[in-house]
Amino acid sequence: MRVAVIGLGLIGGSAALALADAGHDVLGLDPDPATREAAAAHFPVTADPAALADTDLAVVAAPFRHLAAVASATLDGYTGLVTDVSSVKAEPARIFARHRFVGGHPMAGKETAGFGAAEAGLFQGRKWVLCLETGTDLADWTALAGLWTSIGAQVVPATAADHDRAAARISHLEHLVAAALVHVADEPLARTLAAGSFRDGTRVAASPTALFTGMCEGNREQLMAAVEDLAVQLDAAAADLDAYTDRPNSISEWFDRARALRADWPPEPEAAQRIPLTRASLMELGAAGGWLEAVESEVALARRPRVKSTP
Repeated sequence: MRVAVIGLGLIGGSAALALADAGHDVLGLDPDPATREAAAAHFPVTADPAALADTDLAVVAAPFRHLAAVASATLDGYTGLVTDVSSVKAEPARIFARHRFVGGHPMAGKETAGFGAAEAGLFQGRKWVLCLETGTDLADWTALAGLWTSIGAQVVPATAADHDRAAARISHLEHLVAAALVHVADEPLARTLAAGSFRDGTRVAASPTALFTGMCEGNREQLMAAVEDLAVQLDAAAADLDAYTDRPNSISEWFDRARALRADWPPEPEAAQRIPLTRASLMELGAAGGWLEAVESEVALARRPRVKSTP
């Protein structure tokens, strides 16, 4: 495919490098001269949106708050397929409603940013959500699924609404909690004593602020719901701590439940199976937490998470 990647930061740059390595004709577009200079050693680059006219696909990897400008200006009149890599999906679907659009979100990243942090192998073995709505063209969706699986990603079909609810709980909330933990530990002795659990629990707090503000802007309602669910859990833990003298096992049971859930993640996959590339089979796969590992002519190689039997 002839693929334009708009925005050559960590995710866009990594996608461009991976696609170029896979033999696709890649064109990078970025407004920053230094970024273009660095990327030009790997694939052609430009700052001129008119150059996108000859491409089949535009991968929009611009910051969330710039998506509307990309849709109205950079991609004005563009007739190819458009996808994005934003961590929220409902709002981009609205922004790109006038285009042939299939929303996407690779579940990969680092706390560092920019083309210098990009790497072609970033998506190997990582989940990549592709939104499949009632009005999504199945041929467009399948073409993207084949593209992303060809660079090693595992494609998960989901609606934008289901994605945004899940992402609020496994990504956006974690950024908020990481920042809160850093604020709570903001004293000299605590920062000196901080070690592994502080490092692991706060890693994403080092991410660029623009990344989290985009999550807040685009997924605020679902993030607020996730914060409320977190508050319920913390209130339960606080109640157990308060009643520790009378009920010393309660907080242990709370931790035990969390430990068992964490020990069962990531879920062990079942054996691979071929499924038809129909809307119904893909949506059933995604609802079960399954993913595609390869796309063939009329079928796809899929896996589902193994469901443990109850003793």
